[in-house]
Amino acid sequence: MKTMGNRMIISGGGSGGHIFPAIAIANGYKERFPEAEILFIGAKGKMEMDKVSRAGYTIIGLNVQGLIRGSKIKNIPILFHFAVSVIRALKVIRSFKPSVVVGVGGYASGAMMMAASILKVPMLIQEQNSFPGITNRQFSGKAATICVAYSGLDKYFPARKIVMTGNPIRRELLHIQRKQSEAFEYFELKNDKPVLLIIGGSQGALAINNAIFADIQLLSKAPINIIWQTGKTWFDENKTALKEIKSDNIKYSDFIYRMDYAYSIADLVISRSGAIAISELCSAGLPSIFVPLPTAAENHQMKNAQALVEASAALIVENDKADTELISTALPLLKDKNKLNELSKNIEKLAINDSVERIVDEIIKIKR
Repeated sequence: MKTMGNRMIISGGGSGGHIFPAIAIANGYKERFPEAEILFIGAKGKMEMDKVSRAGYTIIGLNVQGLIRGSKIKNIPILFHFAVSVIRALKVIRSFKPSVVVGVGGYASGAMMMAASILKVPMLIQEQNSFPGITNRQFSGKAATICVAYSGLDKYFPARKIVMTGNPIRRELLHIQRKQSEAFEYFELKNDKPVLLIIGGSQGALAINNAIFADIQLLSKAPINIIWQTGKTWFDENKTALKEIKSDNIKYSDFIYRMDYAYSIADLVISRSGAIAISELCSAGLPSIFVPLPTAAENHQMKNAQALVEASAALIVENDKADTELISTALPLLKDKNKLNELSKNIEKLAINDSVERIVDEIIKIKR
């Protein structure tokens, strides 16, 4: 298939862990090639349809969803929609004529990568986690290059195709120390107390939110500032209760759009241990307490976090112990400057800050 100029398709989504790396790759590629045309492929109804558009890129949504484990009958309509989505993806490729397709994981990525393999368009996979998702595993044999952030992935991918690049993070999250004065003003906080940043991923984290809310009176009286991203679902369900929080030191919202500001003033972070969250916190050098999501595939969030604990770069509170241990771990740690400094230095050592540039280099090598 003949290509038309410098065109790239990026496919995938479903969560911020797929979407934000995809946007970072697109931005990095456009910096290198301002004339390039980039098209995103996502899943209808998923958050990428909004986030990618906000970033200024065109996105096409496919009617795809994940398989239901242990139910062949329920998967019949899902497989039908996948087949229809592959046909749609074939039409998109024939019309757009990309020089390369990048897959970042997620349901929509599978349909596009199937179409790209049929039409023999060069493919690059960007895998964020220590345990790869089913889509990336399925199409690793068809990809020319697989960019990873963890060692040991030759158990799942062809070793000759693997390139260690790290995970791409949003450009605005680099050099965050320069933004502290603007950040305190943005969050309407005084720079007179340590800041605890609480995030549960782009969609929130039930166990973290419940643990925070259970101790909200204690936290409101503690000599600290709190910035809390609840996620939209939890926020909507608890609007009335949240309005009763009158403390000036607690700032909460369903989503933090200026995460660069939040990182720039945080002294300690409570977070899930998704791969992109970890990469961002490594780059920012932020002491962190991770609460791994136990339902993540092959328990990969726990594996992600344990890699940092083994490097004395973070702490873990297990999901089912968050109610009793999370705040009792966080508050004493905020007072222990020596431990915070140790965690900060060690987590920063794990950062790969030029991952976008490395991935763009690999794209250039394989594109037509």
